[in-house]
Amino acid sequence: MADRVLRGSRLGAISYETEYAAEPAPRQLVKFKCERQHEFSVPFAHDAELPATWECRLDGTTAKAVDLPEPEAKKVKAPRTHWDMLIERRTVADLEEVLAERLDVLRARRGGKPSKSA
Repeated sequence: MADRVLRGSRLGAISYETEYAAEPAPRQLVKFKCERQHEFSVPFAHDAELPATWECRLDGTTAKAVDLPEPEAKKVKAPRTHWDMLIERRTVADLEEVLAERLDVLRARRGGKPSKSA
């Protein structure tokens, strides 16, 4: 039975392809520099869209590309508050009316007199 045992190698451990007549894909190196003056380069495919920023390999801060233009500033919306959203749905007069109704309900629970504003 020992003469029928198959021998092999681990999956992915060895490549049986030769590098004969194989050319690597065209690449371009982009240099980046972080705030702490660490400079490094990252290879990208020749036809890839190049990022303007990259994380520094040494300290994790944001590094900017040396030869590329600055990225466009994005428009930032001001955060909407609860009051802003409320004013979109109701007018101030409507809100005053709702407030008067709720105050009347609370006063009725406590046994007080309802307001005469309505």
